[in-house]
Amino acid sequence: MKLSRLFWLMIITSAVALPIRQYVATPIYIASESMEPTLSKGVFLILDRTAYHKQVPQRGDIISFRSPVGEVHDSAKRVIAVPGDIVEIKAKKVIIGGNFLYEPYVQYTRPDERLQGDNMEAVTVPERHLFVMGDNRDQSNDSSTWKDTKTGERVYFIPFSAVQGKVRGFYRKH
Repeated sequence: MKLSRLFWLMIITSAVALPIRQYVATPIYIASESMEPTLSKGVFLILDRTAYHKQVPQRGDIISFRSPVGEVHDSAKRVIAVPGDIVEIKAKKVIIGGNFLYEPYVQYTRPDERLQGDNMEAVTVPERHLFVMGDNRDQSNDSSTWKDTKTGERVYFIPFSAVQGKVRGFYRKH
């Protein structure tokens, strides 16, 4: 009798928990330094999968998405530019519509080195796409550096359809 109760309790718990994790909120793991100092390597994020059902990502949001260049892992980056924005980078500084973007969250670990992505010509973000970057600019693989693995051409944007959700918080497992 007790084994039967335990079985049904596990079935009911799974029936409730799995859809919540799949469609509402799920934990994701940060495996790189690309979002430091905002999000440290080794933390778990709470990903809100419902955040963009009725609205679109906004500049400054931290999102999780599938890689546009075929990387096997999902990524978490900050939205820098949204559809219609003209974005460029000069000497590591982001310019949106001709104005330098105020970014108090940014970290440069190699400020005296010129790296790929430190300078980028002006591009316009197409409809239903985003331009995203990591907060640790010198350690991030993002819209400023992506290249198509087959053609070698630059990939500046991620489509809205690749966005999996908005980061709402984080925690560490002890």
